[in-house]
Amino acid sequence: MLKPTPQASQSHCAEPGDAFLRALYERHGYVLVRFAARLLGGDWHRAEDVLQEAAIRAWQHASELDPSAEALRPWLFAVVRDLVIDGYRVRRARPPEADEEGLGRLPVPDGVDRALTTQVVVDAMRDLAPFQREVLLHMYYMGRSVSQTARVLGVPPGTVKSRTHYAMRALREGLSSRGLSAA
Repeated sequence: MLKPTPQASQSHCAEPGDAFLRALYERHGYVLVRFAARLLGGDWHRAEDVLQEAAIRAWQHASELDPSAEALRPWLFAVVRDLVIDGYRVRRARPPEADEEGLGRLPVPDGVDRALTTQVVVDAMRDLAPFQREVLLHMYYMGRSVSQTARVLGVPPGTVKSRTHYAMRALREGLSSRGLSAA
């Protein structure tokens, strides 16, 4: 934003500043707000804000500008256009704002889903044969390899693989019958 020079600040007393702004709004205000609204997709409230900012920038250069001159209009159009572009860039650079209603609909992890899913899995595991449940506990819960599980259970590695395959299939069916899909 442009800053007024000390001389310009001193030369703007309330009445000349008011007269400058009044003439600017009377001569160019309607056209500029329509132009801004068109650039902003019909948002008249933002267009009025843009017009006010453009008027402030013009007022800061009042000693160099004549508000009644037609030559001022292209400069004002350029200022309005630049302000709209700057506003667009600012909105794109920051995340969108959320209203309180939208925040109320955001899911909050409370552990209930996890607890219910765990209970369903435990129930489905109870339906497995003991040797199937045992191989799954060693392979997935304890994180043992096929050879480690075979050594602990005292069975060949091929048996561990076969039991794991059939246990997983039975577990998938048990979960599916309880309304959970196994990934």
